[in-house]
Amino acid sequence: AAQWLKGNNMAVAKMSLDPAKRELGAQPITPRLGPKPFVGCASSEPFSFDKVFSVPQVPGTEQQPANGASAEQEKTEQDSSASNTEPEKTDENSEEKTDNSPEMESTEDPPAEVSEPEVVQVKEVEEKKLEEAEEDRSDGATSIAERRKMYEHRSLSIQEDKAASPTPLRRRNSMKQWNGKEEEQQQQPVDGEATSTAKTGKRTSTVFGRVSKYRHLKGTPGHKSTSIENVRNVSRQLPGECDGFHGNAQRVAVPLAGPGGKIAIYELDKCGRLPDGVIPSLVNGSNIMDFQWDPFNASRLAVACDDGIVRLWLIPTGGLTEPINTPSEELVAHSDKIYFIRFHPCASDVLLTASYDMTLKLWDLTEKSESGKRECIILQGHTDQIFSFAWSPCGVYGASVCRDGRMRVFNPRKSTQPIAEGPGPVGTRGARVVWALDGEFIVVTGFDKVSERQISIYQKDNLSVPLNTVGIDVSPAILVPFYDEDSSTLFLTGKGDSTVFSFEITDEAPHICALSHHRGVSVHQGLSFLPKNQCNVAAVEFARALRLTNNIIEWLSFTVPRLKSELFQDDLFPPTRVTWAPSLSAAEWFVGVDKAPGKVSLQPEGMACLSSIKLSAKTEVGKAAEAAPSLEAIPPPHPGSSMMFRCDVTKQREKDIQKSLSARMEVNLSKIEYDTENGVDEEEWEG
Repeated sequence: AAQWLKGNNMAVAKMSLDPAKRELGAQPITPRLGPKPFVGCASSEPFSFDKVFSVPQVPGTEQQPANGASAEQEKTEQDSSASNTEPEKTDENSEEKTDNSPEMESTEDPPAEVSEPEVVQVKEVEEKKLEEAEEDRSDGATSIAERRKMYEHRSLSIQEDKAASPTPLRRRNSMKQWNGKEEEQQQQPVDGEATSTAKTGKRTSTVFGRVSKYRHLKGTPGHKSTSIENVRNVSRQLPGECDGFHGNAQRVAVPLAGPGGKIAIYELDKCGRLPDGVIPSLVNGSNIMDFQWDPFNASRLAVACDDGIVRLWLIPTGGLTEPINTPSEELVAHSDKIYFIRFHPCASDVLLTASYDMTLKLWDLTEKSESGKRECIILQGHTDQIFSFAWSPCGVYGASVCRDGRMRVFNPRKSTQPIAEGPGPVGTRGARVVWALDGEFIVVTGFDKVSERQISIYQKDNLSVPLNTVGIDVSPAILVPFYDEDSSTLFLTGKGDSTVFSFEITDEAPHICALSHHRGVSVHQGLSFLPKNQCNVAAVEFARALRLTNNIIEWLSFTVPRLKSELFQDDLFPPTRVTWAPSLSAAEWFVGVDKAPGKVSLQPEGMACLSSIKLSAKTEVGKAAEAAPSLEAIPPPHPGSSMMFRCDVTKQREKDIQKSLSARMEVNLSKIEYDTENGVDEEEWEG
């Protein structure tokens, strides 16, 4: 500013934007070239693409490398630069010794610690030496080829000999002990795997884990001609303890909306569209709480009402033709509302009722006292609402789930108090319980604190902790379970769901294995499974159910895909438990008699068994192998012709196999249609 005020004028300086020119002059400089792409470097080292694509650093700005790479870099610089003197070599050797000091520590005692100022001084000296060496090399390398060679060696020194993984440094004295420990650790899991595989011989998969025969089960709705249509006025106001829909091999029971406690009865052999008008039904006169068919009498239906009375109805042959309001028998079970009712699975005329008074009662429907009252067994121990009760397959034990979050196991004929107790579902919406694996495990469905539907499995002898718990989804509907003993398959669904969940229950972890779920087209109000003798074994059907939608009752078949469906699949259909006939009477059961249900085979007459076919095929193959000449039985020929003889035997076997196959194949030597056709007359070709 002072110069301008005095009157001095100076021209504005100009600068060149050409990057090839110096800052203080117009004379261009020679650019420093790096290695050309896809051109091998002039060195004895093996070629690698990592070296070609590596980006070299600018000379003079290189930082001091780590201990592991400094020694190698100095070696390459020593080879490339001829201007280095003997003192520099000694310095490099000393630096190599200091760099290799960790290796020395592995064999010798560690040196004394160096103070911090000395380390800083050593670093400064090394940096100065590196800068001087760089200046000498850059001055001496005047040609482009020398500069490029310097860059190549610099990049090679950085990229070579990378350690695969850092390994901890140990003394030689401890290496023997460490190697011994590693060998022991490597041998231990191998032995454990061998023992585990020897114990379990079940099929496993590396992708899906345990292989199940029912993994790809398929649910198929029945044909429209077998369904019942125009089902009207279905009730949706039943309590959560009621399944809402029940059926047997002959007929189904559907609760109707409105007053009077009506239940419609539909015959399964009368398929098609129902006529409009009055629906033939059972009029109970009170609100329905629960209902269930007698498992040993397809014509008897038990209905529990909110007045504490259980009404027993007998359906006439051919079904109902009009509404009726007079039951065949009434049982005054409780003075309060009834939650649910359950028939005994083995003994006839044994009925269990659960009431709002938090008691369970067992009734003998055949005996009456002089006053008209029946004797019963009262089970106690519940402190809140009882959600569900299930009999064990043998009919000796029973399990209940309560609103207080406890699960209890009873032996009714020996004690009115529970013999075992443990934690159950914590949710208060509802729960269900069912026995599995021949009564050794108990499966409970319920909710957690955030209303997620869950499945838990317990061991009968230990109810303190569940073996496994599986979450499904969040829904207000209670999961109603059905367990198939023969396939160990658990079917689950709820009111308003469109999916039938399928799980396999096993005695090994994780105990609950998911199968293929069936997803219907529309939602359903309930599902009722039929006994095993109602399955179509010829179609590989292992479970059959009736499905109630908003206005249709249809069949639902669960099958397993098999190639040889014309054979009886005995691996899928073992001898099944007879659940459609009683094994003892009510009087025998109340006295204390136990009799397990019998088992029958589901193999149809005239249908071959799959295992027998496989066994016969194995025996035929074994006989053929024994009849065929073996190479070991043939005496060894001369050394010069041994290979030729073996080739002749192999060719002879191939010819025998071809002859056997051609003998089995049928050759059709009849004329084909083309032989009988007439060609074009020769006169037509003339023109």
